[in-house]
Amino acid sequence: MKKLLLSGIIFFCLQLNINAQLPSVTLKDINGKTVRTDTLSNNGRPIIIDFFATWCKPCNRELTAISEVYEEWQEETGVKLIAVSIDQAQNINKVRPLVDQHGWPYEVLLDPNSDFKRALGIQMIPYVLIVDGDGTIVYKHNGYTDGAEEELIEKVRELVNK
Repeated sequence: MKKLLLSGIIFFCLQLNINAQLPSVTLKDINGKTVRTDTLSNNGRPIIIDFFATWCKPCNRELTAISEVYEEWQEETGVKLIAVSIDQAQNINKVRPLVDQHGWPYEVLLDPNSDFKRALGIQMIPYVLIVDGDGTIVYKHNGYTDGAEEELIEKVRELVNK
């Protein structure tokens, strides 16, 4: 009974965290422009926020796999992907070369102190959020296995087709 009750409490707490708004954290984009995370928008369409690091192989596989279908996703749903690097300050200069090398077409934000990651309670990467057109977090997932990007686009389709 205690395990069941504890499981229920944990599930409820996780649900509280979903359907929350993005926290307000000030970051810089890959070009040095200041961006406030609570103002991220996509003209009423969904946003995928993908936390990664240059040294994280599953992160890089995920972002590369999505880049192969990203243009189709955008045409179909209007979704925008924002990649958030959690590389620390001493490694931040590796982010742009990695993005350029892979040709990732994403907006890239830099979170060298992990302020945004911490504000969202994220422990491990890769970590993906889907935010609806109103800025509400509606889906969270961590880890990556080949093909997992299909679940992402299905969640986006559900939002768009509501």
